[in-house]
Amino acid sequence: MNGEMAKTIVEHAVALLVVIGALLSLLSAFGLIRLPDVYLRSHAATKSATLGVLCVLAGAFLYFLIHLEQVNAKLLLGIVFVFITSPVAGHLTGRAAYRSGVPLWGRSVRDDLKAAMERDSGEDRS
Repeated sequence: MNGEMAKTIVEHAVALLVVIGALLSLLSAFGLIRLPDVYLRSHAATKSATLGVLCVLAGAFLYFLIHLEQVNAKLLLGIVFVFITSPVAGHLTGRAAYRSGVPLWGRSVRDDLKAAMERDSGEDRS
């Protein structure tokens, strides 16, 4: 009876992970539609979508581990790949947009890259 109870708890945890992942992915989709500029959209895509996908993949990994009693290497690789590449891609997309002159949202209050870009352009001339 104890093994069945543990399996039921893990099934609930798997379901919770998948539902949380789906909700975070939905939140990310709303962010991509509703946010005003490329920088905020990139933030929505990289933060909540990454966490949503990781939750779904972790739930699938636990499901295969408990029900099939197998460690799924493809899911582990998927988790590592998404965890590493998505934030890097979001950072590079935002940096490329900034360097190409895409304007910030009109109500943005802070531009952290402006001073660094001016400093870098001054170093290139000398």
